[in-house]
Amino acid sequence: MGCFGFLKGMMFVFNGIIFLAGAAILGVGIWVKVDSGSILSFLGNIEGAPAELRQVLNVGYLLVAIGLLLLVIGFLGCCGAVKESKCMLLLFFIIVLVVFIAEVVGAVVVLVFSSLADELFTKLGTAAVKNIKKDYGKNPDATGLWNTTMSTLKCCGFYNSSDFLDSPYYLDHDNQYPPQCCPGMKSPCNQSVAEGATKITGCFPKIKELIDDNTVVIAAVALGIAALEVCAMTVSMILYCTIKSRGD
Repeated sequence: MGCFGFLKGMMFVFNGIIFLAGAAILGVGIWVKVDSGSILSFLGNIEGAPAELRQVLNVGYLLVAIGLLLLVIGFLGCCGAVKESKCMLLLFFIIVLVVFIAEVVGAVVVLVFSSLADELFTKLGTAAVKNIKKDYGKNPDATGLWNTTMSTLKCCGFYNSSDFLDSPYYLDHDNQYPPQCCPGMKSPCNQSVAEGATKITGCFPKIKELIDDNTVVIAAVALGIAALEVCAMTVSMILYCTIKSRGD
């Protein structure tokens, strides 16, 4: 009984966390869909953005779906353990198993079709540079988004400072680049000064560098999630079998 009660407590706490996480993700998904001026909505409307990008960035519905799924999983796990419901525990096990299989399949697809991701990023880069040259310094939304991104990541442009050549900002400011391209420089941020700021890279290389530097952490988190799912399925099945044997 002591072990059974411990497992019930584990299921309740673990799935309570899942339930709260699902509620948070659901809230973010609703915010993304409601806030038409969000970063994701803006990126999805970049002129020339590839069709694949528009689909990928339409993540509001995906976040809502994930949030609802986590809410259902958390609810089934908590109530199934507390009420000792065989039906809820079995349904919990099946859903988590399906999610686990989907994650494994997704990981295999990413590894096999990694070249498609490179092609997508190439198309994204072309669209992003085109957006800078057309709207930076003229469109407040585009300008504000790029300024925030560059200030946060300490980067300049998508690839490098040359992305701003012939942009509205460049033409209206006597052939100067944004100040983010020349951090700490008191002189005007012209081409020679920007190219001399060797510590400043483009935002895409910066993001890629961050991902590469944290590959181990990302892999560890993914493995940790997979381990938790296996543990959750194991505990739910132990509880299910114990409750079933009691009934018999």
